[in-house]
Amino acid sequence: MPDHWFEGLADHMGRAYLRYSFTKGTAKEIDALIERLDLTGRERILDVGCGPGRHANELGRRGFDVIGVDISQTFLDIASVDAPPNVTYQRADARRLSFIDEFDVVISICQGAFGMSGGPAAGQALDPDLDILAGMARASRLGGSVVFTAFNAYLQVANLVEGNDFDAERGVHRETTEIRNETGESTSTDLWTTCFTPRELRLMADGVGLVVESIDSIEPGDWSPMAPEIDSPEFLVVTRRKTRDDVTRCDTQDALG
Repeated sequence: MPDHWFEGLADHMGRAYLRYSFTKGTAKEIDALIERLDLTGRERILDVGCGPGRHANELGRRGFDVIGVDISQTFLDIASVDAPPNVTYQRADARRLSFIDEFDVVISICQGAFGMSGGPAAGQALDPDLDILAGMARASRLGGSVVFTAFNAYLQVANLVEGNDFDAERGVHRETTEIRNETGESTSTDLWTTCFTPRELRLMADGVGLVVESIDSIEPGDWSPMAPEIDSPEFLVVTRRKTRDDVTRCDTQDALG
């Protein structure tokens, strides 16, 4: 039995996933990531929820050493076909990452792992996305960057389509949609996406030892800096893992009142 509802979706779609319009802005998204983080090409990067490898392989072509992890073996097999030699893939559950202090940059972007573990994938977990973010923080070196995208709760609630629903307690949007495989065969499936507000994202990041540097509203392929707004599809959250100096500074501020 699959560990996650996303596996069945990936098995059906295969390479057809890369035909969707939201996958066409990969190079621009990586351009923006490199510029925002002032990357040099020497950084080691972990891509959590890498899917068929579009971002990991693009980073590899830019000279970065990358490990991509995903729960779908189908997507990992697709990613490996076009992988540069400095990009490797392994199957892993983002809710239970085992990396510790290994990467300069950790990402989960564009329908990656963060926000995709709601509905039946949640099981008895209180907050699987918090588990994912905590694992990403642990995987980063002290002072390293952790970057992720999150679905905008304001937009989803305001534009709820008949036949779909929104779990107000857990913040999970369920959407019934048609997906097609490489031969055009369609099937109906449910998508469960957890949605967030910027305030919630700041609290989550702080709770797992991350300092938020920016939160922007974004569109696929357009990561231009833009203050959070209610009608953008996603937020881009740029953080860094707290260092000992950050902890000392906070302790000093608390002592001074």
